[in-house]
Amino acid sequence: MIDVNYIRQQFPILNRKVNGNPLVYFDNGATTQKPKRVIDSIVNYYSELNSNIHRGVHTLSREMTIEYENARIAVQKFINATYAHEIVFTKGTTDSINLVASSFSRAFLKPGDEIIVSEMEHHSNFLPWQNLRDEKGISMKVIPLTKEGELNMEAYKKLLSPKTKLVAIAHVSNSLGLVNPLEEIISEAKKHGAKVLIDGAQAVPHLRVDVQKLGADFYVFSMHKLYGPTGMGVLFAKEELLEAMPPYQYGGGIIKSVTIEKTEWADLPNKFEAGTPNIEGGPATKAALHFVNEVGMGNIAAYEHELLTYCSDQLGMIEEVEVYGNIKNKAGVISFNIKKTHPFDTGTLLDNMGIAVRTGHHCTQPLMRHLGIPGTVRASFAVYNTKEEIDIFINGVKKAVKMLL
Repeated sequence: MIDVNYIRQQFPILNRKVNGNPLVYFDNGATTQKPKRVIDSIVNYYSELNSNIHRGVHTLSREMTIEYENARIAVQKFINATYAHEIVFTKGTTDSINLVASSFSRAFLKPGDEIIVSEMEHHSNFLPWQNLRDEKGISMKVIPLTKEGELNMEAYKKLLSPKTKLVAIAHVSNSLGLVNPLEEIISEAKKHGAKVLIDGAQAVPHLRVDVQKLGADFYVFSMHKLYGPTGMGVLFAKEELLEAMPPYQYGGGIIKSVTIEKTEWADLPNKFEAGTPNIEGGPATKAALHFVNEVGMGNIAAYEHELLTYCSDQLGMIEEVEVYGNIKNKAGVISFNIKKTHPFDTGTLLDNMGIAVRTGHHCTQPLMRHLGIPGTVRASFAVYNTKEEIDIFINGVKKAVKMLL
């Protein structure tokens, strides 16, 4: 059961006003706001624990190393990875995907091998594979979409072949909120011996994720979309893959020994974490996961589904509005336009009313071309949002309709 008033009290920014109106923050797909415990953890790091980690013998370094590694264990438990060393900390989802594209390709791919992505992917899960195609002669195949914007699963099955080495797919569409059928996607890929990378950036804030149950080889996400700090990303990868893959970057912290003749790499996950990381992000990550666990992911999913249904029903009654990806299996996102208008105009008018939404192509230009539009207005929800805020939003859309049409 969600006590939304108690939850909202933990987020200081929700008390501010924008353009003279109480803030209604519906841009959670871009980044979530942070509870006070996350903010406090960052302040505490710089006030009490500031030190570099892993290589110091003094007290501050030892204490902070423990805090940082405890964050890794917290992530491991949150997504049910088998080992903590299967969790590599990165800068974010984009960094995690680029790490895989660089290291996996060097270890496992050769010209003529095939990678499959989809037409709905965020550019971060499209451009690295496109680059491999152009630079290394890797073939990139694209799963087409249905009219509603869902994956064409029959077409996907036909794209798979013995040459398929990797399938890279979003768990949840960042533009439409559609939840992809991962069980079937992964099962079909495994029949052909392909590895699977899941972009979970838009899934982990809304759904319970169990990487062992999923069976994916790679799962990536960003903490800043999960009530945590920016600059902290997660790459889960199976132990045997990380062992076989070369380092992504080179520098301090990734070695056991260096001589002029050769270098011996450090054990996992340090082999992939060169240089000084976002140290304060460690305890902030742990604090964010503590918040999510305290509320309960099951409770969050049920409450956000209630918000999504309520908002979808209200928007559906405005005849001047067109909703995209309007199917049942969605998570946390509604994408729409006021007919015959540009999404930027709607977003600007809503901002004048204190309502924060995202407008544009949402880094999914192939998807927008498929839909035949330049972009959408995207409202995305978090556990601190309310039906009262949705009422304000719906009234704002109605006012925008009157002003634009």
